[in-house]
Parts: sequence; C-alpha cells; structure tokens
Amino acid sequence: MTSEQVADRTAVRDGEGSGKEASEGYQRGLGNRQIQMIAIGGAIGTGLFLGAGRAISKAGPSLILAYAIAGLVIFFIMRALGELLMYRPVSGSFSDYAREFLGPFWGYVTGWTYWLFWVVTGIVEVTAAASYVQYWNKSIPQWVSALVFTVILYFANLISVKLFGELEFWFSMVKVTAIIGMILIGIGVLTIGFSDAGDTATVSNLWNDGGFFPHGIGNTLMTLQIVMFAFLAVELVGVTAGEAKDPEKTLPKAINTVPWRIAVFYIGALIIILAVVPWGEFMPGVSPFVAAFQKIGLPAGAGIVNFVVLTAALSSCNSGMYSTGRMLRDLSLNGQGPKFFGQLSKKGLPLRGTTFSAALMLVGVVINYEWPGKAFDYVVSFATISGMWAWIMILVCQLRYRRKADRGELPQSAFRAPGAPWTSLFALAFIFMVIVMMGIDKDARVSLYCAPVWAAIMWVSYIVLKKRNPEAFERKEYSQVS
Repeated sequence: MTSEQVADRTAVRDGEGSGKEASEGYQRGLGNRQIQMIAIGGAIGTGLFLGAGRAISKAGPSLILAYAIAGLVIFFIMRALGELLMYRPVSGSFSDYAREFLGPFWGYVTGWTYWLFWVVTGIVEVTAAASYVQYWNKSIPQWVSALVFTVILYFANLISVKLFGELEFWFSMVKVTAIIGMILIGIGVLTIGFSDAGDTATVSNLWNDGGFFPHGIGNTLMTLQIVMFAFLAVELVGVTAGEAKDPEKTLPKAINTVPWRIAVFYIGALIIILAVVPWGEFMPGVSPFVAAFQKIGLPAGAGIVNFVVLTAALSSCNSGMYSTGRMLRDLSLNGQGPKFFGQLSKKGLPLRGTTFSAALMLVGVVINYEWPGKAFDYVVSFATISGMWAWIMILVCQLRYRRKADRGELPQSAFRAPGAPWTSLFALAFIFMVIVMMGIDKDARVSLYCAPVWAAIMWVSYIVLKKRNPEAFERKEYSQVS
C-alpha cells in the first residue's frame, strides 16, 4: 500500500468516525426491510432445524434453558457490535475494529479468519443443500446440485447488492413462516387437542420424563457448542454496514430485535415442540420439526421441513459469497491482502473477491463428487471455532473502544451497549467456557485441532507480508474527538 493509499484510507475513516456516512465506494442498496430479514435469517439456520434433534437427545427439555442463556450472550455480542457500528459503520466491521483497537496484526488475522469461516461454511451449506435435493430425487448426483447452487448464487451476487438483499429476504421469510406455522399448529394441538398428538400433548412433558434436566446439568453444558453453532452468522448484519441505507436507524433496529427473535424462533418453538412430542422420542440426526409434524399426523411435514432447511442452507451460502468479497476488499485496501481484490465493479460490487471465494467454494463440488456420504463431516469442524473468533474480537474491541470513549479520546457511540463492560466480560467468559466444552467433547475436539494450524499459517504469512510491506502493518491514526 502506498503512502497516498494510506492517507486516503485514513481520511475515509476519519469521515466515518466523525459521523459522516462513507460507503467506501459501495452502493447503499440494502433497505430496512432487507436488513431486518438478514438479521433474522442470520439467527435461524440449519442448526435449529437439524442440529436441535441431537441436542434434545442429549439435554432433554433443559435445552430450552441453554438456548435462553446463549441467546442472552448473543444479544450482548450484538449490542457490543452495534456500539462499534454506530461509532464507525464500515463494511470491514469487526476486522476493521480489530485493526484500530488491537493493532494491524489482529485486523489481519480477523479478516482472513472470517473470510475462511464463510468459505468453509459455504462449502458445508452447499453440501447440505445438495443432500436435501436427494429427498425428492435420488437420481440427481449430489455434486450436480452443489455445482448448480454455487453458480446460481454466484451470479446473483454479481448483479447487485439489492438482489442479494432480496434473496436473503425471501430465504428468511420461508424460515420464519415455517417456524411460526409450527408454533401455531402446536398451540392448536395443546389447546384444542386435534390430531392423535392431542391425546399426549401437554406442557408437563417439559418435566414429566426425568425432570427438566433428565441427564444432569453437565450434559446440558455439553450441548452449548451445538447451541452456539446454531447462532453463527448472526453477526453478518455488521458486514452490511457499508451498504445499508441510513445505517444509523436500520442497524440499531435490527440488533434490538435479537431478543424477541430468539424468544420466538428458538425458545418458543422448542417449548411447543417438546410439549407436543415427549423429549425421549427425539433422535440424533432427525429434525425436531419433522418429528413434530409426524406426531401431529401431517404427512407433508417432512417435505416442508426439507424445503425449509434447503432454503436455510442456500441462504447461508448466499451470505458467504456476499461477506467474503467484502472481507477480501477490506484486507486489500489495508495492504493486508492482494491489491487485485481492492477494485469494485461499475455496480459497486467487489467482483474479484466474490469470484475468488466462489471458486474456492467449488471445492465443495469436488468433495461431493468424491465423498458424497462424508462430505459434510469433512469440512464442518473449523466453522464453529472460526466463527466464535469474530465474536471474541467484537467484544474485546468494544471494551477497548468504550474505555477510550469514556476517557474522551474518541466520540461516544449513539448506541451504547447496556451493562457494558460487565455484559461484554460475561459474554467473553461464556464463549471461553464453550471452547473448553468443545475440548472435553471428543466429537467436537477436532475443531480445536484446526485452530493452531491456522494460527501458524497466519503468523508466518504475517511475518512475510510485514517484511515485504511494513507500511501496511503500521498503526494508523483513526478518528479522534475534534
């Protein structure tokens, strides 16, 4: 990065820090309706529709409490992110904040880690989507579906940011409609008693069979990693900051809806499902929504849920293509990534970064071709730990920012996180506890084996790049109080 580029970049940041909207060359094409649904969609994924079955079999009804506590932690994380976004709304988001408050190395690691998280997640989700297609037609090879989905979503991301927002809006609408439908049907079974499930459906199912903690508190704690995986991508709304219309209004509104989204779509849905179907009837690998529909006697239920999880997987892959291009451009503008990724298309889109990331996601097609039965397991292990790294950076940066703002060194955010710094410290402690739980669980331990390897790659590449371009890794002056 040249000195002129550094100066230009710093000038842009100063404008942002002063409260001016700087879109970094992007078009602000995401309206309130789309931002709201992106925020909702980020909190509802395949972790709820599929992963909850395994968690219920481990923890029983106490999974409701696990989701409630984890949901509270997610709200603390999002409010910390919101405070930073209102200080400087930039598309680099937590990578940019890590660069400012912790130093260039941490911004470098965070940007590349979050980029890799979405590439890996994209491979996982396109793999999952391809497997869901086989529910309707087993004659279609898994790799063909993976290829078709990857290509379609890639071209959708090249047209305009508004089309990305529309896709996410409708993907999220499908998920929301399915959950609300399940809740309403379940309430009908509990109150009116229609269908065969009405004979056994009762709220007391939440504590009748072995109590609320049938396998003990320890097993409930062990499900926290599954629960947190379900919430991964909720922070994506922060990456939209550079392209959101009126971010000072739309982003706080989206973040403040986190508690009721979690209350309705996770806690509410689980309470109804576990009241309709006794927890002992759930099996790992079987969607609790499918089990509930079958218990109620709706034969189309399995097909409905399969369609919903298909859209959830495609939504996640779509989000991955969106965010990876922005992360690569942010790294490029800071001299911490190839200059090639810094250019925008005429439509204000990071075409080169998106294309490169989509090409890597095609690795998922190869995996689906070579190992269709084990494809999901081969690539999922790194997603959880790399996603939680972004949350850790958000919280640490918010703590550093708040300390500086309270000393008068930086302007106060218009959207201060309530209860901070204690809420942020609690959230950090909770995340580290989940990481410890992952280390104890032999099935999840492989996630932690990947982390040192990636850390070594980051450290070596940092040393090499710093020698070649030391200016890119020097601390820069950001916005100050005037």
